[in-house]
Amino acid sequence: MRNAPTILHLDMDAFFAQAEQASKPSLRGKAVVVGGLGPRGVVATASYEARVFGVHSAMPMAQARRLAPNAAYLVPRFAFYRSISEQVMALLRALSPLVEPLSLDEAFVDLEAGEAAWDRDSARLAGVRLRTDIRAVTGLTGSVGLASCKMLAKIASEEAKPDGLVLIEPGTERQLLGPMPVRTLPGVGPATGDHLRRAGITTVDEIAEAGEDELVRLLGKAHGHALHAMALARDDRPVVAERETKSVSVEDTYDVDIHDRVRVGLEVQRLADRCVRRLREAGLSGRTIVLKVRRYDFSTLTRSETLRGPTDDPAVIREAAARLLDSVDTTGGVRLLGVGVSGLADFTQEDLFAQAAEARADESAAGPVEEPAAEESAPAHAAVHAEHQWRPGHDVRHAELGHGWVQGSGLGRVTVRFETPESEPGRVRTFRTDDPRLAPADPLPLVRRRPGEDEEAEAAGGTRELSVAPDSGTE
Repeated sequence: MRNAPTILHLDMDAFFAQAEQASKPSLRGKAVVVGGLGPRGVVATASYEARVFGVHSAMPMAQARRLAPNAAYLVPRFAFYRSISEQVMALLRALSPLVEPLSLDEAFVDLEAGEAAWDRDSARLAGVRLRTDIRAVTGLTGSVGLASCKMLAKIASEEAKPDGLVLIEPGTERQLLGPMPVRTLPGVGPATGDHLRRAGITTVDEIAEAGEDELVRLLGKAHGHALHAMALARDDRPVVAERETKSVSVEDTYDVDIHDRVRVGLEVQRLADRCVRRLREAGLSGRTIVLKVRRYDFSTLTRSETLRGPTDDPAVIREAAARLLDSVDTTGGVRLLGVGVSGLADFTQEDLFAQAAEARADESAAGPVEEPAAEESAPAHAAVHAEHQWRPGHDVRHAELGHGWVQGSGLGRVTVRFETPESEPGRVRTFRTDDPRLAPADPLPLVRRRPGEDEEAEAAGGTRELSVAPDSGTE
């Protein structure tokens, strides 16, 4: 434990939903839910306006629609969110070399390691400046927690939400934690919480009072020991810089089980191509190709093949994934498919292109393979294309009307609202899905940089700030 609150935890506020509201003026101040829109979809993020109705992340989308029928329901745009995340993480790395990302929108920062803070006042100033910089660069808000350890910094950022800053003074940790519910502590989920409640333990103070021996008896040695230490505000975990990527993978869950074997094969090829794009974006290659198949009965199978050396060749990865699929029975239907690459390296073995040729030669030597007729495979390919073409929330451009986003599609029609992050709420138009004037588009930046903008943002950056101090509680 430190003597100064120099561990910072940043958590962007309702990140996916906030990014969608920022890019779509007509949705600002309204309930927005981002996630899978099919009958099996779940909520990824809900805006604070949607949370008023009880919608929260990981909730089945069908339940969310019942609670908030008038909310805007959008498909995630992960590439867009990653681009914003990269901007935020760059700001964090400017503060310190020790940045530990937990997800696209959340990270710990050791301010001491970067000499960005050494006491209460300097830590508070670093947090205020970070929030101002994030707003100036991305147009979005994030909440900041500052404390002497990681556990308390994360609790502080949760208390700060939305768009706030909470600083926990060293020496006040027990006072702050005591009355909080046991679920506040990391590692206490619903099952552990219920187990403690049945033992008469509902607050952090009661965990501390129960003693380590009792907690070990209730929860086991490792969990009981760790939980007792956290209840006493003891957390010596260091901020660990971003760990090396061990694998790259992509997967899709389908609203309706896929029974057609040709369609399954096409989906695997598409996932392999997406996986290759991620590999190349990261400057990586890999030796082991992994196929994941979740069948109609929720049974999940994984198959893998290890190559002679690392590759990022799409032909090699596609063919390896196809061979793995040959060993899986998909007769009853498939609800999820995934393709991944592990055994990563930052180089590609140049002669691996030969593996694809060798595989094809082996197949030829074994005899002719019956291919599906073109007229049979074309509809499946068309179905894949149509499924991913006009997705609610995704960007489009009209040859005459300019930039917009898809509000919905069906029955051969697509509805588009034409607006940009800097415009007023735009008008809505409906087109045929095959209208040649309409095409998918890249997202527009949320903030257009202008000369002198940084100074303006700093002057206007006075958002709500909280601080937990020994004698004043919350300011």
